[in-house]
Amino acid sequence: MESAAVSILLRAVEMDTKERYTMALVLYQEGLQILMDLIKETKDAAKKKHFKCKAAEYMDRAETIKDLIKEQKSAGKYREQTKIEAGSTGHGYATVFGRFLDASVTHIHVEDPYIRTFHQCQNLLRLCELGIQKCHSLAHVTLVTTQDPDRRKEQTAWLQELKLSLGLRQISFEFTFSSTLHDRQVRLNNGWVIKIGRGLDYFKASAGKMTLGACDMELRPCLETSVDIFHASQIVNKNDT
Repeated sequence: MESAAVSILLRAVEMDTKERYTMALVLYQEGLQILMDLIKETKDAAKKKHFKCKAAEYMDRAETIKDLIKEQKSAGKYREQTKIEAGSTGHGYATVFGRFLDASVTHIHVEDPYIRTFHQCQNLLRLCELGIQKCHSLAHVTLVTTQDPDRRKEQTAWLQELKLSLGLRQISFEFTFSSTLHDRQVRLNNGWVIKIGRGLDYFKASAGKMTLGACDMELRPCLETSVDIFHASQIVNKNDT
């Protein structure tokens, strides 16, 4: 467990240094939980003291980051911009923006012109599954996309099937088609906006049906894209100036 705590906390410091504060906060919290378990289990007095000192140090930093995020969010200044490298892995939806999905989210709104083919509709399904797992009060999912001129019936049927499935969970799903949509973004009603250059479809095709990454998108190689995450208060403040 000690090596796991070290690995996670080093990653937290790395994200902290890069000013990816929301990711750093999640990692600090994960690492601290392991440290607290180590403190309870270790019998070595010197190690226990060392773990307690480290836990206090990282806890102070986590609280500082939490206050910093809150302050910058209120001021409309918080923003995280990252780049996903071509061929890299470890960038499933849970890792990229899952930390913004919590009990405060009741509505997920998706604007993506390419929720048209079967695998693209499956990407939306994966997002909905993640939302259900993390947003315990999720009540609405809405989608704006473009219509596939060659597969209109299939595309509509896939989305209708998703609507039916979400309805069984008492979650409404509405989709509309736009002929002019270009922007790609996921908007959460807790104020966070996630813009991904390629939209939800930034994964490479699976190398095979029985290869790693075929099911778990964290293991799937990605296409190059950029991710821009900010709070809606930033838009309000810009409009006020």
